[in-house]
Amino acid sequence: MDAPRLLQRLTAFPAALQTLCEGVAEDDHAWRPEDGGWCVRELVAHLADEEGEDFRARLEFVLDEREGAFAPIDPEGWVAARRYRDRPVAQSLERFATARVETVARLRERLDAAGPSDLDWSLHWTHPRFADLHAGDLLGALAAHDALHLRQLARLLHSLAERDAAPYEVGYAGSW
Repeated sequence: MDAPRLLQRLTAFPAALQTLCEGVAEDDHAWRPEDGGWCVRELVAHLADEEGEDFRARLEFVLDEREGAFAPIDPEGWVAARRYRDRPVAQSLERFATARVETVARLRERLDAAGPSDLDWSLHWTHPRFADLHAGDLLGALAAHDALHLRQLARLLHSLAERDAAPYEVGYAGSW
């Protein structure tokens, strides 16, 4: 487990996300691709809520060796219930960046106290669907979650390029 490298990527992601979102016109923040994917507003609001309510909370639950069950979450349901499409991107970006700074700070504090090789990433909670969910699994999944949504945003940017280039084609760029 190379926690310092994962934390480096976690630290860099909010600025990269903000830069990519700045490349999308304000009136396109609520635009959804024809395949029914999320719009920019939904994607960024999802990241903001997931940061504190899912990944950080669950990682701390496991590292603190708490008993009981994780607090329930509903990331798919939150999109409609929390009206993500109505949330301004700038506000969600700020919430996400603030939450991510807190996540990284808390993890660095633990690493500094224990040392990167002494923090027990094998601590786990038995998840009903995923069997044993280790602290290391959660940290790795957080970095992978960023990458999954970066891919989703890249696909959205590609779809916007196709839309805005019409009636011309974007195939010269290469295959998606």
